[in-house]
Amino acid sequence: MATLLSRLGQFSARRAWLVIIVWSLVLVAAVGGALGLGGKLSSTLTLDGTPAQSVIDQLEKSFPKASRGSAQMVFHKTDGTAFTATEISAIDAALAKTSDIIGVDGVLNPFTGQAAKDAKVAQLTASRAQLDAAPAQMASAQAEIDAGRAQIADAEAKLASGQSQVTAGETQATAAHADLSAQKTALQSALASAVAAGAPQAQIDGLNAQLQQVMGGLAQVDASLQELASTQSTLDQGRTTLDAQKAQLSPAAATLAASRSELPAQTQRLEWGEALLSAATNYRAVSVDNQTALGAVYFTTPLSEVTPETKQAVIESLSGLSLPGVTVDFSKDLATSLGTIVGPGEVAGLVIAGIVLFVMLGTLIAAGLPVLTALLGVGVSALATFALSTVIEMNSSTPTLAVMLGLAVGIDYSLFILNRHRRQLKAGMSVRDSIALANGTSGSAVLFAGITVMIALLALNLTGIGFLGLMGNVAAAAIAVAVLAALTFTPAIMRFTGLKVLSRKERRARDLVLAGEAPQESLRTATKKKREVWAAKRPIMALVLTVGVLLVATVPFGSMRLGLADGSSEPVESTQYQAYQLTSEGFGAGQNGQITAVVSFDRALAGDDLLKTQATVATTLMGVDNVQAVVTGEPSPDKRTLAFSVVPTEGPAAQSTETVVTDLRAEASSIAADTGGQLGVTGMAAVNIDISQKLASALPLYLATVLGLSILLMILVFRSIAVPIVASLGFLLSVFATLGAVTAVYQWGWLGTVFGVHDPGPIMNFLPTILIGVLFGLAMDYQLFIATGIREAYVHGQTARAAITQGVRAGRAVVVAAAIIMIAVFGSFAFAESATIRPMGFGLAFGVLVDAFLVRLLLVPAALRLLGRAAWWLPRWLDRLLPDLDVEGAKLERAKSKDSFTLVA
Repeated sequence: MATLLSRLGQFSARRAWLVIIVWSLVLVAAVGGALGLGGKLSSTLTLDGTPAQSVIDQLEKSFPKASRGSAQMVFHKTDGTAFTATEISAIDAALAKTSDIIGVDGVLNPFTGQAAKDAKVAQLTASRAQLDAAPAQMASAQAEIDAGRAQIADAEAKLASGQSQVTAGETQATAAHADLSAQKTALQSALASAVAAGAPQAQIDGLNAQLQQVMGGLAQVDASLQELASTQSTLDQGRTTLDAQKAQLSPAAATLAASRSELPAQTQRLEWGEALLSAATNYRAVSVDNQTALGAVYFTTPLSEVTPETKQAVIESLSGLSLPGVTVDFSKDLATSLGTIVGPGEVAGLVIAGIVLFVMLGTLIAAGLPVLTALLGVGVSALATFALSTVIEMNSSTPTLAVMLGLAVGIDYSLFILNRHRRQLKAGMSVRDSIALANGTSGSAVLFAGITVMIALLALNLTGIGFLGLMGNVAAAAIAVAVLAALTFTPAIMRFTGLKVLSRKERRARDLVLAGEAPQESLRTATKKKREVWAAKRPIMALVLTVGVLLVATVPFGSMRLGLADGSSEPVESTQYQAYQLTSEGFGAGQNGQITAVVSFDRALAGDDLLKTQATVATTLMGVDNVQAVVTGEPSPDKRTLAFSVVPTEGPAAQSTETVVTDLRAEASSIAADTGGQLGVTGMAAVNIDISQKLASALPLYLATVLGLSILLMILVFRSIAVPIVASLGFLLSVFATLGAVTAVYQWGWLGTVFGVHDPGPIMNFLPTILIGVLFGLAMDYQLFIATGIREAYVHGQTARAAITQGVRAGRAVVVAAAIIMIAVFGSFAFAESATIRPMGFGLAFGVLVDAFLVRLLLVPAALRLLGRAAWWLPRWLDRLLPDLDVEGAKLERAKSKDSFTLVA
C-alpha cells in the first residue's frame, strides 16, 4: 500500500498540471450537474414500514384527500384590535389567490371556518331547545286531541238520542196516520151509504162531523211527520259535521303519535351531534379575542413530496398581503429554511482553521494548501450530492453533514501529508522525493483513516433506516473524495509550492543541513532527552482525572429524550418561530402539532350509523389524557374511512404529546369493540415516536458492529489485544460524554444563550447514531496517529514506558492541530441556520475535543503506561495469521532512508 501511494504521489507531482486540470474538470462537471439538474432537498423525515407511515400510505390509496400535505399560516393583529371586515375580506382574497397555485389543493379560510362552526353551534343549540320543549308541546297537543275526542263523543251521544226520538215519533205518527186514514175511509163509506139510503140529516151531519174530525187529525199527523223529517235532516247534517271533525282529529293524532315515537331517535341524533361538538369545543380557527387567525393550505400530495418551489409560491402569495397592523407568519412545515450549505459560521470556522495552520506551519502558503484541498473536495462532493438529490429523495441535513465532515477531514488529511513533507524537507530531502515518501507514509495513514471513517458511515445502513443510511453513504462519498484529493491534489500543489511551504528561517536551517553545517539529528534520539509526558508520569492521576471528567459529562445522557425539532427550536426572529408562538398563545401549543387518527371499516357508513360511529370514536379519543380537542372530518368517498384531527394540550415535541400518541394507539381495541373499526395514528408526534423506536432498536446492533470493527481494525494495525480494548473503552466514554453534553445544552438548556437554545427540547432522534458513526471514525484517526508512534518506538527497541513519551511527542502536535481544526469547523456548524445541524455540529466538536485531548492524549497513554509490556501482547498464533498492514509505511521509510538520519511518522 505504501509503495503504491508513493508512486501515486510521484505521479501527481510529476504531472501536477494534469492532476489540477482533471480536478478542475471534475469540479466544473459537478457545478454543471448541480445547476443543470437543480436538485431538490426535503425538510421532512419519512420512514417506510412504521405504523405512522403505513397510515399515510393507506390514506393515499383509500382517502387521498386525508393524506394530502398541509401547513398552517398565522394572521395576527399587532395593534391589539380585532380583525375588521375590510381586513377579513383582504385575507379571503389572498387565500383565494393562493388556492390557484399549482400543487395547492385548497385553503382553509379561518374566518369562514370559524363562522361555520359558530353556525353549527347555534343550530345545535336551537335543536336542543326544540327537543327540550317537545314533551310539553306534545302533552298540550295530546290534551287538545283528547278534548276534541270528548266533544265528539258527547255530540255523538246527543245525535243518537235525537235520532231515537225522531224514529219513535215517526213510528207513532205513521201508525196514527194509518189509523186515521182507515177511519176516514170507513166514515166516507158510511156517509155515502147513509146519503144513498136517505138517512136522516142528523145522522148524515153526525157522520160529516166525525169525518171532519178525522181529517183534522190527519192534518196534525202530517204536520208532525214534516217536523220529524226536518229534525232528521238536522241530525244528518250534524252527523256529517261530526264525521268531518273526526276525520280532522285522526291525522293530528297520528302525527302526534309519530312525533312521539320519533322523539327518542331525534334525541339520540342530537346527543351524537352534541358529542362531536363537545369534542371540538376547544378547537378554534380565530382566537377568542379575534386578533389571531389560523389558516391552512392543503397540497395535492403528501408534505414530503411537496416541492420547495410550491411552498415558496404559497409564502410569496400570502406575503404580498399588505395590511397595516396585520402580520402573516408561516409554520415550520411550510417555511422550513434549508439554509445555506456554507454560511458565515462555517466561513468563521475556516478562518480559525487557517489561523491554526498558520501558527503551526509558519507560512501562508503552507496554511492555505490544506484549506484549498479541503474546499476542492467539499465543492465536488457537495455539488454532486445536490445534483444527485434530483433522482434520490434526500433530507436537507444530508449534504450538510457531508460538507461538515469533508471540510474537517479534508483539512486534516492534507495537513498530515503536508506536515510529513515539511519535516522531510527540513531534514534535507529533495522536494520530489519528499512528496513521494510523505504520500507513501502519512498517505497510508490517511488512506486507512479515511477507510475507517467511511466504514463507520457506511455501517449506518445496518440500521435499516433509509434516510440515515443515505446520510452515511453521502458522507462516506465525501470522505472518499477528501482522501483522493489529499493523495493526489495535495502532492500536485506541493510540487508547485516547492520549498515555499517552509518559512525563511526553516529554509535557512535546511541549507545548513545540506551544507553539513548542522547535524541530521534523529528524532528518536532527540526525544530521549525530553521529559516524560504527564500521562505516562502520573498514569493513575491521569486516568482518574479523565475518566472522572468524562463520567460527569455523561450524567445528563441518562435523561436524554429523543424527538424531532418543532417550530420552537427555530431562530427567534424566524417566521417559523413566530408562527409557533402566536399559535400557542392564541390556540394552545397543541395546535402546532395535530395528530391524525384514522379509523377504517369493512362496511360503508351512512345515516345514523355514520353519526353514531363518529360520535363514539370522537368521545373515545377525547377521553385520552392531555387531548384538548378532537375534530371530525368528512368520511372517505367510499364511506369506509374516517379521519379525526386530535389536538394535544402541548406542542408536538412535548413528552405529554408522545404519551398521547401511545394512549391513542392503546384505544384501538376499545374502538374496534365499539365500532368494528381499525384505528391508526399518524402525524408529526407519531412519526417521531416510530422513528425514535426504530432507531433505538437498531442502535445496539450498530454500536456492537462499530465496536467490533474498531477492535478488529486496531488488532490488525497495532498487533495487540489490550490497545484495541483500551481505545474502544475510551471511544465509549467519548460518545457517552458527548451525548451528555448535547443533552445538557439542547435539552436542559445549559449555556443556551451561547448556542442559541431559547426553547430547550428533545434531542434529534437520529443524532446519537450519527455521532457514534462519525466519532468512531475520527477517534480511530487520532488513535492511529498517536498509538502507531508509540508502537513504532516500542518495536524499534524503546521500553514500553519510554515508547509512550516518544510516540505521544511525535504525533501530539499534528493531532492537536488537527483536533483544533475539526473543533473549529464542527463548532461553526453549531451556529448554523438549521436547527437540525446545530446540535450535530456541537456534538461533533465536543466529541473531538474530549476524544483527542482527554482520551487519546491522556487516557490511552496512561492506560498503556499501567499495562506496560502487556499492552503489546498478542498470541503467537494470531500474530502469524494477521497480515502486516504497515499503515505508517515504516518499510517504505526504511527502504528510502539514509544512514545519516531517520524519519518517523
